[in-house]
Amino acid sequence: MSDSYGGSGFGSGSGNWGRGNPGQGIWDAMEQLRGMFEQKVAPRMGKGDVRAAVLALLAEKPMHGYQIINEIAERSGGAWKPSAGSVYPTLQLLADEGLITAEEEGGRKTYTLTDAGKAEAEASADRTPWPTPPGGGGGGGGGRDFGMSGALPKAGIELAQAAAQVGRSGTPEQVKEAVEVLEDARRRLYSILAQG
Repeated sequence: MSDSYGGSGFGSGSGNWGRGNPGQGIWDAMEQLRGMFEQKVAPRMGKGDVRAAVLALLAEKPMHGYQIINEIAERSGGAWKPSAGSVYPTLQLLADEGLITAEEEGGRKTYTLTDAGKAEAEASADRTPWPTPPGGGGGGGGGRDFGMSGALPKAGIELAQAAAQVGRSGTPEQVKEAVEVLEDARRRLYSILAQG
């Protein structure tokens, strides 16, 4: 596809969708779309982000290390899952600083914020690497409000993967039908914005 995906809309431009290899144009566009979502959704997280994420989660409730890792992955919509090699040293550092305590039960350590840790969590709340839900802190939502920020990019990536599959293995008629579906989806997405 000779045009890059830009401001003129999906599928506009040179119209290479059905020429030559009928699936190549859709494949190229879907790869561009997937790349755009990944750049916006999964930026490289720094060590400060791990610290802010751990403090934010422990401000909601005590957790063990793997709970923290899985909760970060869920709240980022799967875009970021820190390794145990970054979370556990952060937990140890926070314990050394007196911001958390660890209680071992059944061979597993559960981490809880101290009063100083609660103050630090509140002070670093603006550095949490996921959006704050409406109304402030976590609680009973179980990450559902956070999940909406990751749901749209995830759906976009899944759409790109499905379209790419049609582009790779579909017949020319199937590719043409897929293009029509994608163009309709694009128009419907813009109409959602127009309503607001």
